[in-house]
Amino acid sequence: MNHFNFKSLAFYGVALGSVLLLFKAVTAYGETNLQASTIIGDRYRLTFNENLPNCGTSNPLMLNIQQSGIYLNASFLPANTNADTKKPLSLTGNLKNHQLSLSGKIDTDIFCDLPDPHKGSQKSAIIQMQLRDQLPITGQLNVNGIPQPLKFTAIPQTAQEQTQKLQSH
Repeated sequence: MNHFNFKSLAFYGVALGSVLLLFKAVTAYGETNLQASTIIGDRYRLTFNENLPNCGTSNPLMLNIQQSGIYLNASFLPANTNADTKKPLSLTGNLKNHQLSLSGKIDTDIFCDLPDPHKGSQKSAIIQMQLRDQLPITGQLNVNGIPQPLKFTAIPQTAQEQTQKLQSH
């Protein structure tokens, strides 16, 4: 009992109280000021507003997105592809203030059914979409070599639609 004196108990009591007070202050700050980033859908069906240059009718595309916080990786797939198709994610970007921005290289042959003499060619591309609660979502795709931006409409694909698509194959 000689090891316990008032000074030691007071020190440990103040230290423990300070830690609890600091924890409470940090928790209150985090709950009021820190927010997780918006969770976005993982697949969007893109339909272009106009036909692409040198392309009779453009194919509808699927934009496959993977999200980690505000950072995004994505790739384009033909819309009629099986939902479980694995393709390297060639676009990278981020999500800031409900504005999705992606850039990278894309295969240009997925846009048209026409035979392309430059089959498998990749071009630099930038995608921008303003995410909001109302549908449809609009955006634009800038592809190196195409002078005007390609405007599109994006509709999020729900898990139910993806399941129906799998069952139909």
